[in-house]
Amino acid sequence: MKNKFIYSLLCFLFVLGNITAQQTPAPKQTTAFSIEGATAHLGNGNVIENSLIMFADGKITFVGSNMMRIARQGTIINATGKHIYPGFIAANASLGLVEIDAVRATDDEDEVGSMLPHIRSLIAYNAESKVVESMRPNGVLMGQITPRGGTISGTSSVMQFDAWNWEDAAIKMDDAIHMNWPTSLTRGRWWLGEDPALKEDKKYAENITKITDFFADAKRYLENKSSTKNLPFVATKGLFNGSQKIFIHVSGEREITDAVNSCKKLGINNIVIVHGQGAENVADLLLKNNIPVVIERSHRIPNGEDDDYDLSYRNAKILLDKGITVGLGMEGQMERMNTRNLPFYAGTYAAFGIEKEEALKMITSNNAKILGIDNLVGTLEVGKDATLFVSEGDALDMRGNILTEAFIKGRKISLETHQTKLWQRYSNKYKSK
Repeated sequence: MKNKFIYSLLCFLFVLGNITAQQTPAPKQTTAFSIEGATAHLGNGNVIENSLIMFADGKITFVGSNMMRIARQGTIINATGKHIYPGFIAANASLGLVEIDAVRATDDEDEVGSMLPHIRSLIAYNAESKVVESMRPNGVLMGQITPRGGTISGTSSVMQFDAWNWEDAAIKMDDAIHMNWPTSLTRGRWWLGEDPALKEDKKYAENITKITDFFADAKRYLENKSSTKNLPFVATKGLFNGSQKIFIHVSGEREITDAVNSCKKLGINNIVIVHGQGAENVADLLLKNNIPVVIERSHRIPNGEDDDYDLSYRNAKILLDKGITVGLGMEGQMERMNTRNLPFYAGTYAAFGIEKEEALKMITSNNAKILGIDNLVGTLEVGKDATLFVSEGDALDMRGNILTEAFIKGRKISLETHQTKLWQRYSNKYKSK
């Protein structure tokens, strides 16, 4: 009797696990597709009305006008009146590293310690995350999965969002090391009776020295080829040979200048600025060193007390007008859940001064270039991965972002998630009344 009960319980848990699990990843593409009639937003600023997009074996084979006399390949999808886009890319996101904030066992975004370049988000990434699954219905098909915390947080990797495991998901492994630059200002602890006004942080220079000393020691270690293995130092090798980027999370004119100059002195030249409030004031420095900026999402209040009320919305235009390459990142409150709103943040930037196709570039070609994957994705071009989707309307507007088809490397993926199931369930409930 006891064995029968245990057997029944195991069967119940197995069925429950299958009910609540993520959608099964799509199989490898075996049939070619031809999508015709849609307005194609190529991701590089160009648009093709009444387009024809064809792809086979995971790669785009044709991009052009639907009026051309060319044989269609495989399954034909009539997308007349709809829009087709390259898959959206979220930079600086922590998707798949935390499932439930309140459950410590599901939280892998931060590790103990301060100098952790050897910590890899890649192997902590949970491909079966329900949060990751919810990105796809809004066209967010890829992301840079980034660790948090410490001074040097660790190493990010770029993943696609329809996979069995992290090995299948990886587009680019260990693309960048992420560092949190110290701030030169601090506030008094009001709860201890200190003045809460901003003042100079006396430890700012000391904190910078800790960072530069660490990288200087790492550089000497790599040059001397020590027989004793130091994992944190070994992990920095790509920064010095140029094969890996450093993403510096920093804001403030002084801080950005110090961060760039310090890295340049150390021989670290492949730099990306993240957040970058005040970056427009040091645009010449950034342009001279070919440094892009990954800005924060637009739906936030200004950081400074004297900032314009709409500065957060106009930030992209200010930087683009200076000639800086701008991508869009997702770090911030409830960032994992909010990553699905990536296209709408770009749409808000479009509503405050930049052209719609320029806003689109921030989450397609610009992010692809910044992450070093622009040879594979980011635009609709022959030879690139067929990672794209079809939307009923403008995908940067939540009223038009209604996906009908989506593909990752030519694989036709499911757009059903636990959220869409709940929406259908409760829509039927109220229809029946």
